[in-house]
Amino acid sequence: MFVVLKEIPPRFDLTEYIQFYRIIHFEFPDHFALPAKAYPPRPEHCLQFFPIPTNLTYADRTITPKNALLSGQHTVLNYRTVTRKFIGAQVIFQPSALFRLLGIPMSELFNETIEASDVLGDEVNFTNEKLCFATQYSEIISILEQFVINLIKKQKKQSDPFDTVAQKILTTYEKQSLDWFVSNACVSHRQFDRKFSDRVGVGAKEFIRVARFYQAYLMKNKYPEMDWLSIALACGYYDYQHMTRDYREFTGYTPVRFFALDSPERTLGKEEVY
Repeated sequence: MFVVLKEIPPRFDLTEYIQFYRIIHFEFPDHFALPAKAYPPRPEHCLQFFPIPTNLTYADRTITPKNALLSGQHTVLNYRTVTRKFIGAQVIFQPSALFRLLGIPMSELFNETIEASDVLGDEVNFTNEKLCFATQYSEIISILEQFVINLIKKQKKQSDPFDTVAQKILTTYEKQSLDWFVSNACVSHRQFDRKFSDRVGVGAKEFIRVARFYQAYLMKNKYPEMDWLSIALACGYYDYQHMTRDYREFTGYTPVRFFALDSPERTLGKEEVY
């Protein structure tokens, strides 16, 4: 059995568009029963390439990606089962970067996962073909960065001061109120929410809820010995019940029951902590 979970920052001149790259590499023995992955909502737009032909089995359907999938902002749980040998090379965009690059409202990708080539064209197929021949993770990252550079050259929307606000919400929402972000954007609450929904896919308040929930999810994976109340308070919740409401809405489970679910990485002795 084999597992690699890596999160790699982009080079400096691409940080305006990219949060990080993520590499997921599993290899299971032939006789091993593959556990499903309960894939929770997370505050991100993701482009995922599949250098190895892959079937993704969801709770209600099976997807065989051509070469890559593009996912918008999700607020719902997905169950995924992958093949015995699986490599995923992901590009995680800054909150409003995909809006700028594609020129379409991100609300159209809300809770959606689509074939990337339908939106991004044949460059997706050429890139995935290069990834098929990559032999090192560093080579994978170089290929992804070249794809991003080519995409930036064709971007459809210019930068806006609001884009910086959206990025700051993701990284500093615990330190500032939503009203503070609205006032710094110099727009009304209604304009702010409409603009945020166009660029990110959901309203700012819902985006903050997803970000806070995901932080609690990762913290429990990283520090399983921590009690849930301490995690709730560390992540900006008022109390345990406040966190439980978000867990139930986003996953259908209490925090305790969701943490007890199996996953491929846990089966292989790892936890999702990035």
